[in-house]
Parts: sequence; C-alpha cells; structure tokens
Amino acid sequence: MDGIMCKRNALLFIAGFFIITFILSMALKHAPTQREIAGDTARPQLQDAAVEPGQVLPGKGEASESGGSGPVINLPWENEPAFLEAQIKVQAPIMMAAYKTVLRDPLPGEEENVHLGASLLKGRTVGPGQVFSQNSSIGPYSAERGFKEGPTYVGSQLMITTGGGVCKIASTLYNVAGLSNLPIVERHAHGMPVPYVPYGQDATVSFGIKDLKFYNNTGFPILIWAQGIDNTLYIAFYGQEKPRQIEWQHQIDKHIKSYTVYHYNPELLGGEERVAVEGMDGAVVRSWVKVYGEDGSFELRPMGVSFYSPLPRVVERGTVKKANSQP
Repeated sequence: MDGIMCKRNALLFIAGFFIITFILSMALKHAPTQREIAGDTARPQLQDAAVEPGQVLPGKGEASESGGSGPVINLPWENEPAFLEAQIKVQAPIMMAAYKTVLRDPLPGEEENVHLGASLLKGRTVGPGQVFSQNSSIGPYSAERGFKEGPTYVGSQLMITTGGGVCKIASTLYNVAGLSNLPIVERHAHGMPVPYVPYGQDATVSFGIKDLKFYNNTGFPILIWAQGIDNTLYIAFYGQEKPRQIEWQHQIDKHIKSYTVYHYNPELLGGEERVAVEGMDGAVVRSWVKVYGEDGSFELRPMGVSFYSPLPRVVERGTVKKANSQP
C-alpha cells in the first residue's frame, strides 16, 4: 500500500509540472552534441558516444526474447483454439510481425487498461485497402466501457485520466505495423520520453484528438491478435505473406539532459531521500525504417521526427527530524 501511495503522490506531483513548461522550452534551445539512442530495450537510454551530424544510427529489428520490450517470435496464444479458428476463418496463416511491450512498475489502473484494450483489440481484421484506427477499434476509453483511471501524457505533462495506459497499445501497434512494412497514416509521439519503447518508436492516442492509424496495402486481410499478461503486452499481425526484413534507424538532432526536482514528503525522516520517478533525457529524433530486398539491397522509409522534453527525476525528501534517543 505504501508503494502504491508513493507512486500516486509522485504522479500527482508530476501532473503539476505546467509551472515549468517555460523552463523546458528554454532547455530545448541549449542542446549539446548529438547522441546515439539504444535499440529495443526495456528502458531506452541516450548513449554517451557522440556521432557526426547527419549520421544514420541503426536500431534493432531482429527478434528478441529478452526481458525487455522488442520484437518476439514465441507468443502465448499459439495453441489456443480461438486463435487457430480465427486464422482459418480470416485465411491468415503466417505471422507477419510481433512485438512485446514491458511496462516498468505500472501505476494503478495502467495494467488493467492495457489488458482491457488488448482484449478489445484481439481478433480485429483489417481488409485489403482498409485503414485501421485504434480509436475506432477499441475506443472510447471511458469508465462505462470498463476503463479505469491511469497515467496519461498530455503534451509534456504526466496526468491521470480515465483510460490512461492505452498508449502502450498504440506504441506496440506502431512497432508491429512498422515491422510489417505497412504505411503509417497517423501517429503522434509523446511530449516526453517513455520508459517502455525506444525513442522514436512510441505513439500516443487521445479519443477524438489523436489516433494511431495504418493502411493495409497488401492484397490479403490482416488478423490482429493481442494479449496482456501481468506487465507485458503482446501484439502480432497475421496474413498470407511474410514482409520484407525491417530495421529501425534513428538520428538524434538534439539531446536535452534531464534534471532533478525535489518534493518534500512528510512521511520521510529529515535527511532521508527516496527517488519517486527516474528521469529521462529529452531529444529531437529523426526516424526511418530500413526495408531490405531479397538481394540484400535496401531502401529507407521516413517515419517522421519526434520531439521529447526531458522527464525530470523526482526525489522525495524527508521533513521530520529523527527523535533524539539520548537521555
């Protein structure tokens, strides 16, 4: 219970960061040299090694069965009758791509919303020539439909809203669509970096405002399957052909260092400190997917530019002095 309350207090504190919006905007004007971003890991980090302006940095596109977020091959539903029946009905026997997103220390309501969204997404079909919309498929994200309050990025602020957490579904869908070589119709990056997918590979949604959409440019229907298990979300696309090999690439145009803010917690003793939120550096990231041909040649498909303000590191400090044990 203390841990949950600590997370809630930290989240509510961050929600009030509108007072430092001006500071964040000024920080964007004073960025150091470019930095490389790591590939698919549970917590993306800006690396220390500087790169030359304009240099293209490879990301990871190969399947990974590690404990972090990334492409996967083995999926939890492979032998489930409902899934096998859906494959036959839709005529989608081949897995095009799959991705898992690991939620690091999910906040109250976040994991439940991700699981509910996955259950609503499971079994959706996108016909040839059709555009998939996350909001139209599983929205609205309302209490009447079973969604709970959870964390949501609104610009550069982290707030609590009903349905908070469904952006994890959007980010996972974005990665699967990219690895399936499907054109992205609409995608919006978060205002701050997120700790569950690499920089440049996230997506946020807001019903009626921001959506995640992709276009089925194949000649066959695509079956979507999804499942949330504990703090991990799995999504996969199935069709009639395996897409060409795909690799993410990112170029960092700006790197904005994070900073620390302090929040006094009366439950802590004087001199005691506790990290409530781990900060993350901000960045301006230009992204592509590298699409390989059978002969080893490749083409670069632009995936847009993502802008991230730094996520502050929040440290709680005690205010109560320790009692003097001496007589």
